[in-house]
Amino acid sequence: MPTDKESDKPMLFLMVRMHRLRNRLVDERGQATAEYALVLIAAAAIAVALITWATTSGTLRTFFEAVVRRLRAYV
Repeated sequence: MPTDKESDKPMLFLMVRMHRLRNRLVDERGQATAEYALVLIAAAAIAVALITWATTSGTLRTFFEAVVRRLRAYV
């Protein structure tokens, strides 16, 4: 008849394997880098969309002309 220690060995082995597998699955190394990269891509896409809108609609030109007019008024 097996002793308690002998019958616990397979269960202990299984628990250790499950713990190691869980640690590998929840390993988040590099996660922050990937998140930063996604944020930078999103910010770049928004900047491109804003610049495209501003240049095609004439808004940017109007804005800079207004700035130059005000500066000339002070001089």
